[in-house]
Amino acid sequence: MVEAFIRHIRNKSILDPTKTYLLASSGGIDSMCLGNLLTKAEIPFEIAHVNFQLRGEESDQDEEFLRNWAKTLEIPFHVHHADTYAFASERNISTQMAAREIRYAWFEKLRSERKLAGIITAHHEDDQIETIFLNLLRGTGIEGIYGMADRRGWLIRPMLPFSRKEIEEYILENQIEWREDSSNEKTDYKRNKLRHISLPALYEVGDDAKSNLLNSFERLKDTGKAFTALFDNWKSEKIKESDDLQILSSQDLLRHAGASSLLYFWLRPYGFNSDQAQDILETCQFSESGKLFESSTHLLNIDRDQLILAPIPSEFESISISASDIEFTIPEGRYELLKLDGREALDKSRQNAMLDLERLSFPLEIRTWQEGDRFIPLGMKNAKKVSDFLIDLKVPVVKKRGIKVLISEDQIAWVIGYRIADWVKSTAATRKLLYLKKQ
Repeated sequence: MVEAFIRHIRNKSILDPTKTYLLASSGGIDSMCLGNLLTKAEIPFEIAHVNFQLRGEESDQDEEFLRNWAKTLEIPFHVHHADTYAFASERNISTQMAAREIRYAWFEKLRSERKLAGIITAHHEDDQIETIFLNLLRGTGIEGIYGMADRRGWLIRPMLPFSRKEIEEYILENQIEWREDSSNEKTDYKRNKLRHISLPALYEVGDDAKSNLLNSFERLKDTGKAFTALFDNWKSEKIKESDDLQILSSQDLLRHAGASSLLYFWLRPYGFNSDQAQDILETCQFSESGKLFESSTHLLNIDRDQLILAPIPSEFESISISASDIEFTIPEGRYELLKLDGREALDKSRQNAMLDLERLSFPLEIRTWQEGDRFIPLGMKNAKKVSDFLIDLKVPVVKKRGIKVLISEDQIAWVIGYRIADWVKSTAATRKLLYLKKQ
């Protein structure tokens, strides 16, 4: 096993004998096996152990066992005492989840402080299978098949090619001492149920059941990588970006094989889950225009034959502009406030506004538009609801929420970024202009 271990870490280039690492150790059979292999491979390491204080005297004995082992190896030993039950209660999470958060946060803090090359854990082949099945039970889809990587960031798992049986045989052959965690035998947790009940029953189907599972997972992982490449091509070709909007033709989605997966992979980074993606797809299939879907950060609108995605506008508190101000900033950008001669050539860009200064009353106010707001758009004679005005311009629903208006004495002077009001336009009689120019 030593030769296979050295060959693996060299082929994958995951451990460097010129650098020192942090070995996360519980004192159990897996981490003690790994510690022995690292020593024989001449990979320098320090030992890190978390005493979760969940098993009373047994936890303290684990700590003492590892402390003595570190002394024997003459390497640094680091221990962290955690009140795991209190941590779990404070965050309203399971004890298992609390232990995971505690140990990885502390490992990374320690690695950074000690300037170590990585955090080494003893996850092995059987852990990998358990992880994959747990992922599938959570409904993670094809990415759940990927399981754990040999290296991800600072986290290194050099034992993934080795089985629990190989580890047990190595421990016996080399007479390596280790500590048994009694909680590993309980079947209260999903992982332990898989380990002690479900997977052994599955392996009994045939002598080659386990190896066939691993081979299938590898092929599915490769299929997943192929899909990812195809998805990236589809996304770059079909999804158009305009300002902070992403726009996808519903036909470019519906006529493509695997539409459900394409949609989910597009929307997942923006907080949408697989159930929402399925609802969105069905809405497109039934041509239900106008429906709005929301994640914690984004909005998606089915608008005629398009899917339009945009970030949820941040809460905006109205701002006041005095006659002496020379600029203001809103989420859409920074604007200069310039006072010009009335004969200045007009800027017709909708991003900017030129208003008759003498018709305005300071202080001006900028706020988000509200239902019921009305104004007379430039070039029109009758007042129009801002909501109807935006509909006429076919402004996407996802964009409407964040639109702001400039107010003078309770009258809308400008729907910012769209159109000024007719009453404040420049005329032949205008002597001074207020120029709001986006930078």
